[in-house]
Amino acid sequence: MPLGYISRRLFHLLLIMVGVSVLVFLMLRMIPGDPARLLLGEYASPDELARLRSQLGLDQSYLTQYAIYLKNLLHGDFGKSVRTGAPIVNEIGVRLLATIELSMAAMLIATILGIAAGVVSSVKQYSIFDYGSMFLALIGVSMPIFWLGLMLIYLLSVKFPILPMMGRITMGLEAPPVTGLVVLDTLIAGQLGAFLDSLRHLILPSFTLATIPMAIVARITRSSMLEVLNKDYVRTARAKGLDEMIVILRHALRNAFLPVVTVLGLNLGLLLGGAVLTETIFSWPGLGRYVVDSLMARDYAAVQSCILIFAVVMALINLVVDLVYVILDPRIRVQ
Repeated sequence: MPLGYISRRLFHLLLIMVGVSVLVFLMLRMIPGDPARLLLGEYASPDELARLRSQLGLDQSYLTQYAIYLKNLLHGDFGKSVRTGAPIVNEIGVRLLATIELSMAAMLIATILGIAAGVVSSVKQYSIFDYGSMFLALIGVSMPIFWLGLMLIYLLSVKFPILPMMGRITMGLEAPPVTGLVVLDTLIAGQLGAFLDSLRHLILPSFTLATIPMAIVARITRSSMLEVLNKDYVRTARAKGLDEMIVILRHALRNAFLPVVTVLGLNLGLLLGGAVLTETIFSWPGLGRYVVDSLMARDYAAVQSCILIFAVVMALINLVVDLVYVILDPRIRVQ
């Protein structure tokens, strides 16, 4: 893998970070509302408002505010939240791990079920399973997440109390924090009861979040597999008498996997940045809810930091997807 290619992509990532920080900085300050007024209340005196604006640096020019923010950012300091007064980097760290846990679980469900449904549908084209799975995929793409989440809560938490409806783990079962991922921490601590409890809390929100990417992955996998199954090398492999499972998995699926990798990478980035509704419905203490709460409070530094993290994650995922391309298809070369 050429190091020059990776270096150029990392340089592009730096430019993206700067561009995103500038755009978010300007757009947030175009939103109506005064953070000082929101913090002090409607009946605050002008002197109190002026004093707080001075403490927050809101009385300085936009250029000065951005220069201060960028300087702190280069030193790893995201500033302090105007809502809580706590360092933003600490608040983001805890919530980012919660969002990563939810997104990875949703991505695992979407990948396994989506690829399996797409492969079987392509092999059994025009069968009942094919029509049924593609119909369900269409429903999955079209169904609003908030409606599905509420229906799952009603059915599996209220009507039939099988799964918990909110939170990451039952109070009192917390494991010592090691990775920040509750499921993994409880497993490391050897607390089987807490591990199973955290898995039960994870099922509903992760399945809700996985519905759209699962449907997309299934349809893309089916289309790509149908195209590959008609290739000469697949027919040749079958003519040699190879087992059908080997033909499908080794010869067909690997060559059909390139567009699927793209979809998986993009969906993972979208899951990390788009879990706001799911986290709100299931009271999941992730980064999505943190962004919404910070936006409502005009907590500029917190929102800027979160969006910058989302942009970096998306750019890194795109870089990883490009590198995986080369591994899957040696014919692709990067300069």
